[in-house]
Amino acid sequence: MYIGKVEICGINTSKLKVLTDEEKDELLRRTKEGDEEARKCLIDGNLKLVLSIVQRFSSRGENPDDLFQIGCVGLIKAVDNFNTELNLKFSTYAVPMIIGEIRRYLRDNNSIRVSRSIRDLAYRALTAREELSKEMAKEPSIDEIYSLMKKNGETHSHAEVIAALEAIVEPISLFDPVYSDGGSSDVIYVMDQISDNENTDEVWLEDIALRDALKKLNERERMIIDKRFFNGKTQMEIADEIGISQAQVSRLEKSALERIKKQL
Repeated sequence: MYIGKVEICGINTSKLKVLTDEEKDELLRRTKEGDEEARKCLIDGNLKLVLSIVQRFSSRGENPDDLFQIGCVGLIKAVDNFNTELNLKFSTYAVPMIIGEIRRYLRDNNSIRVSRSIRDLAYRALTAREELSKEMAKEPSIDEIYSLMKKNGETHSHAEVIAALEAIVEPISLFDPVYSDGGSSDVIYVMDQISDNENTDEVWLEDIALRDALKKLNERERMIIDKRFFNGKTQMEIADEIGISQAQVSRLEKSALERIKKQL
C-alpha cells in the first residue's frame, strides 16, 4: 500500500472519479436510452458515493471489501431503476438504495438468526449512536441513545433497545486468541480468560454434602435453618412464626449447625 493510496476490492480509492451534476444527468439520459457505455461510466462515477456510505458501517466489524461490493449492488439497482422524469437528484435516490442493500446484507449474513424487527431496531439504535458520537465527540451511553430514539418517535421500551443491541453482537469462539507473543506455545485464548468460581467441582461437592446434612436434621431444625440462612429471617421473626421463644430458636439453631458441621 502506498502513501495516499487505499485499495478496496482492488480499486485505488484515491483515483475514483467524481461526476458533476451535468455529467450525471447526461449519463442518466443516455443510460435510459440503452447506452451500456454510459451506464458503466455512471456506475464508475458514483463509486465514491458507495465508499462514503460503506465508511458509516466501519464500526460493525465487517469486511470492507464485502460491504463495498454489496453497496455497488445497491448503486446498480439505483442506476437501473432511477426515473429521470422526476425532479430528483440521483444521489438522493441512490443513497437509501445503497444503505438498504448493505443493511439487508448485515441482517442476513449472521451465524445467529435474529428477527428482522429486532435487527431493524438495533440498526436504528446504532444510527442514533453514530449521530451522538459525532455531536458529543465521545461514546454515548445507552440512556442517551434511547433518549434520542424516543425523541425521533421510537415506541419501543428501553429494555427492548438494549436487547436488540445485544442480539446483533457477533458471537466469538472460545478458541479465538486474545494474546500471542509470536510463539505457538504462548497463545492465550478466550477460554483461558473465563473462569466460573461459583460452579467448580469443589462447590458442587460441598453443596451435595450440605444437602445430605440438612436431610439428617429433624423437621423443626431444618425449618429454622431454612428460614435463617435461605430466607434471611431473624431469630425473633422465626420465634413469632412457629410460636416458641427466641432463646429456643437460638438453641435449636446452634444445635443444628453443630450437627451440620460434623456431617461436613
